[in-house]
Amino acid sequence: MSELQSIDASNFDSLTASGVVLIDFWAEWCAPCKMLMPTIEQVASETSGKAMVGKINIDDSQELAVKFQIASIPTCVLLRDGEEVQRWTGIRPADEYVNAIMSASA
Repeated sequence: MSELQSIDASNFDSLTASGVVLIDFWAEWCAPCKMLMPTIEQVASETSGKAMVGKINIDDSQELAVKFQIASIPTCVLLRDGEEVQRWTGIRPADEYVNAIMSASA
């Protein structure tokens, strides 16, 4: 299984500048975020080698939450070469994320 990358302000630019990256914005106190975790882990496993999957804790990285205008969590943002290409708010099925990643990495 591909490992989820913890993303914060110190490594954001280097991890997201190139390639396809799915970012899960979450918080420890967010029950839906915890429900989404197995899905995000599945997506990381299914897209290993195609994309990097990471998580940003909005309590620890408020500046990134502001930068991406995160209004509610969980929110997942798909980046290609540092640019946002798609966004989801709430819980979605794994195949929705996987299909978007495969399209973005084609």
